[in-house]
Amino acid sequence: MEYYRGLLMANAAWGSESNGVPKWNLVRTPLEDFHDPQWSNKFHVWRMDWDEASIRLFMDDRLMNTIDVTKTLNADREGENPFHQPHFLILNLSIGGKRGGDPSETKFPARFEVDYVRVYQRQSATRSAGPRPLPDADKPHTNASGSIR
Repeated sequence: MEYYRGLLMANAAWGSESNGVPKWNLVRTPLEDFHDPQWSNKFHVWRMDWDEASIRLFMDDRLMNTIDVTKTLNADREGENPFHQPHFLILNLSIGGKRGGDPSETKFPARFEVDYVRVYQRQSATRSAGPRPLPDADKPHTNASGSIR
């Protein structure tokens, strides 16, 4: 999910027939749809529910996009499904680029505040107890501001 230029983008990408050109499932939502002129000055809950069949992207419990991961096969010779492979999380503040605009127009210092990140994994498909924290979730970790929790 991305936020810039007054838009929220709930998206996923995988390999197309052209090398280096992704195929996108993308929903753009203008901030005006949230009816809050102070939206960008507040904390929000960005959520991804990802299982073997779909990825559902939420903003403050509002469903923004659903991606059917049974149809997200890379179009190369291997035809792998990237959403059935191991992944890691990246949280970043991007400056410039195709959608971000001219970086010389960016006002610095810029702020990118993250209060917390939680990752849950289900124990098994047959268990109905719901998600659980990953095994090392109880160990101290460094948050985005460098504090140890």
